[in-house]
Amino acid sequence: MSILKNKNILLGITAGIAAYKSANLVRLFIKAGANVKVVMTPASKDFVTPLTLSTLSKNPVYSSFVDDDDDSHVWNNHVDLGLWGDYFVIAPATANTMAKMANGVCDNILLATYLSSKCPVYFAPAMDLDMYKHQSTKESFRKLTSFGNKLIPAGTGELASGLVGEGRMAEPEDIVSFIEKDILDQLPLRGQRVLITAGPTYEALDPVRFIGNHSSGKMGFEIAKAASNLGAEVVLVTGPTHEKITHNFVTVKPVVSAEEMYNEVHLHFKASDIAILSAAVADYRPMNVANQKIKKKDSTFTIELEKTKDILKSLGEIKTHQYLVGFALETNNELEHAKGKLVSKNLDLIVLNSLQDKGAGFGVSTNKVTFITSSNTIIENELKSKSEVAKDLMQLILKQNHA
Repeated sequence: MSILKNKNILLGITAGIAAYKSANLVRLFIKAGANVKVVMTPASKDFVTPLTLSTLSKNPVYSSFVDDDDDSHVWNNHVDLGLWGDYFVIAPATANTMAKMANGVCDNILLATYLSSKCPVYFAPAMDLDMYKHQSTKESFRKLTSFGNKLIPAGTGELASGLVGEGRMAEPEDIVSFIEKDILDQLPLRGQRVLITAGPTYEALDPVRFIGNHSSGKMGFEIAKAASNLGAEVVLVTGPTHEKITHNFVTVKPVVSAEEMYNEVHLHFKASDIAILSAAVADYRPMNVANQKIKKKDSTFTIELEKTKDILKSLGEIKTHQYLVGFALETNNELEHAKGKLVSKNLDLIVLNSLQDKGAGFGVSTNKVTFITSSNTIIENELKSKSEVAKDLMQLILKQNHA
């Protein structure tokens, strides 16, 4: 899955012969899972049609402030367009448009949208050899990059004039790759490995019955999404759950029992930089597991239980460089019990939630948590979606790791 999935991309097209490549660029962005809106200079319509681009992007194409074909003359709001985009890609970027961008000239909707945008801007120059080498073009490059815009270098090849040299717009595949790599390189957890546990464990009584709990695994899966979106390589060890995740940076390791989770976690812990154990692991398991289904005979039935291995504590005992996070679900004396676990299990951070809080706990999409750090900093949070809680947790870990 591309890092561009579900991102909003504004594609600006200017009046150069390389505009014919823009149709393929739209197609590649859509294939990567992005949402695309196209903004054109009026003259660029001589090189590629808005109909083609709107068909491929599945969105209207904007080339003027007012649509003259519309009797109501509705204004195309360049401010809204600029705020909509997560990324603005101008390809091709002609010498004329780049000079205007560099000097704040605003005489068409593309330039107005550029000046209104708050997102990262990428531009892919396209022009003939002498134009590309001209001092004024170099000055445009310097100014635009000094503003924080990203230059996608032109390639070398046959140009529209028949000359061979620099100035050929980068190929659409290379533009997409450049943007993906640039985004990834800026992610704060790029190159970091994060180990996460999620869901319940099932402890077998016989071939058809088990002891389990009501954990859905949603909190752990949201943490995996948040970590991977920050660039981390995630190993997600999960007990039985209906939750799903599809991400290039997430490897899912399904397990069933506490013993299986213990073994899988220990396989990956040494190579991890951060470990977040949010799974609801059984504290006890049946001492004897029947080979056949237990028949209903007596009015009472006694099960002898034995303790399972404490996964979190075992990691706290062997951790070296890892930042270790645990979860505590409590029903009474919550803060006191959570602080005790933080110390006894050698954690860097514990996430406390209480079954006393409405909207928190198992089987719901929200959670109300308190973060407690090893330096005894206590951060109470309001009720939020588990997705927001996961993002808050990852931001706190980033802050703690760089403190």
